[in-house]
Amino acid sequence: MAVVYENENIRIETEESEIPWLKIFTQHPYREMSEVPPEIKFEIYDLLDIIEREMIAYYAPDKINIASFGNYVPHVHWHIMARFKEDSYFPEPMWGTKQRESTLSLPSFEDFCHQLKATL
Repeated sequence: MAVVYENENIRIETEESEIPWLKIFTQHPYREMSEVPPEIKFEIYDLLDIIEREMIAYYAPDKINIASFGNYVPHVHWHIMARFKEDSYFPEPMWGTKQRESTLSLPSFEDFCHQLKATL
C-alpha cells in the first residue's frame, strides 16, 4: 500500500489489486462514521466524489464501487474501486467469489495516482 494523499484529517492509500482501488482513512482512529466530526465527513464525501469522477474519466469503468465496512479494521475507512465486466470478480464484490480469470488491460494505475494527487 502506498499513500497517495495525506493531510491532518485524511489519508488516501492504494490497495494491491487487479482493479484500480483506493482507500480513504481518517487520521484519527474513529470506529464509526457517526463519531467523525462534520467537517471531516464533508471532506471524506468530497474526496469520494473527486476520486469517483477521476476514475470514471481515466478508466471508463463499467461501475464504481464505494464501500465502508471496517469489520477487520475497526477504523473509519472507505474503499473506492473501478469495476469492469472483465475483472475476475464482476459482478460479485471484490471480496466475493472469483468468477473468471481477468482479461483486463488498463492504463497505468501509477499514472492515475499521480494525476489524482495533482488534482487533490
